[in-house]
Amino acid sequence: MRAPVISPYQSLTASTPAVHRSVVVDGRTTHYWEYGPADAQETVLAVHGFRGDHHGLETIAAHLVGKRVLVPDLPGFGISDPLPVSDIDGYVGWLTGFHRALGLTRDTVVLGHSFGSIVTAAAVAAGLGTRLLVLVNPIAAPALQGPRAVATGIAIGYYRAGALLPRPLGLGLLRNRAIVRAMSVAMLKSHDRDLRRWVHEQHDRYFSAFADRTSVLEAFRTSVTHDVSEYADRIDVPVLLVAAEHDDITAVPEQRALAARLRDAELVVVPGVGHLVHYETPGAAADAVLRRMADRPRRAGHPRRTGSGRADGATS
Repeated sequence: MRAPVISPYQSLTASTPAVHRSVVVDGRTTHYWEYGPADAQETVLAVHGFRGDHHGLETIAAHLVGKRVLVPDLPGFGISDPLPVSDIDGYVGWLTGFHRALGLTRDTVVLGHSFGSIVTAAAVAAGLGTRLLVLVNPIAAPALQGPRAVATGIAIGYYRAGALLPRPLGLGLLRNRAIVRAMSVAMLKSHDRDLRRWVHEQHDRYFSAFADRTSVLEAFRTSVTHDVSEYADRIDVPVLLVAAEHDDITAVPEQRALAARLRDAELVVVPGVGHLVHYETPGAAADAVLRRMADRPRRAGHPRRTGSGRADGATS
């Protein structure tokens, strides 16, 4: 029997209160986890990325010390019910309904990682109220254009095959451990052996927890046919972009271009990491969020546009 891989953040996560709850949104159950003190004065609503679940943002939640952090399983992932159609309108309607069902207000900070950055940006552009939008590893540019177009096309074929093959074959393809591991290896940048083992185990455990094959295909199509830049002109709240120096999905120049389009944006580039900031450097991401949340009185009423920022010696 294989021994469990101990999280490098074990002491912090173990000391962070976590409660599993559920709520019905438009007739479908969304499961979510509440981290931190229930009576905290400030709340963060965090939306995870494609094919993950709430576990992916658990480390960032734990690093947001003193804050109440709500992390739902996206519809169709983890143990949440799927949407009728997993398109961008469906996700926006769900997030808006979830926000309303929990009685959240404009004071709640909204955070999205990767695919979650698209969902949260689209929702805020459509009118979801927040005082600060945080996008971690944001999808800043179209995946079907430029150097990633070929790889994206191959991935679309993979998910289409997973949906169309007979069920045992399709599920076997989508949950193939070798493919999941190859994805994990490709995105990891850290050379720390213990951290790498833990991240791989996280992907092995949670990357294949989805409701059905159709939801996965539709969600992937949504993730590659939309990006944050298409909503930039309709986002009128302050935005904190937490990008990564070596992100293979959206490069730093594209993050800078997105920041320049936003009315009030700050870009923080975390050095030495790629698309897994939430696993490899959650402390750097959380520090940037906590700093920006604490800055509210000074920034209130003074929108600004910033093309770069720093975190832990980042360059941009």
